[in-house]
Amino acid sequence: MAGPFLRAAALVLAGAALGCNPDALIMATYRGTPPHVARAMLQLADVGPEDVVYDLGSGDGRIVIMAAKEFGARGVGYEINPALIEKARAKARAAGVEDRVQFIQGDLFAADLRPATVVTLYLFDTLNLRLRPKLQSELAPGSRVVSHRFDMGDWKPDAERRVDDESVLYLWRIGETGRAARMRR
Repeated sequence: MAGPFLRAAALVLAGAALGCNPDALIMATYRGTPPHVARAMLQLADVGPEDVVYDLGSGDGRIVIMAAKEFGARGVGYEINPALIEKARAKARAAGVEDRVQFIQGDLFAADLRPATVVTLYLFDTLNLRLRPKLQSELAPGSRVVSHRFDMGDWKPDAERRVDDESVLYLWRIGETGRAARMRR
């Protein structure tokens, strides 16, 4: 399973040699989260009908659609690839949840995360680390962040769960240093 990650690394190195933005190349590398792992991510975050799940780098929309269909949540997916956005919208229609989900084509670093109660990630560690300050500053206390496979450096997770031989999930809960705490000051 290292194949896709090695290909992604090669793509980034080649792109960097050509003067391309490596983060854009990393974000454009899509590998879907297996359904059993997506379900485990949502379970670990204790997603329910009151939640708004944001999936950053949402690909074909599988996590957002599952959050709506199986957990009763609302969801928003951010994805840079327009073909994957169209595929996600079609899958949401087919699943009967298009009224509970939204897919936005755009840069995940520009996403307004304030409405989210849960954020799911399957991004490389370098992107997770770049997102960390945004997550910590925009999410309200009690919000949860779940990452598939990649941690966030010295930000220790509140929980860690191995799903199978290849998949480890990390859960962080936003504490009182988040957005809402600063707004009260």
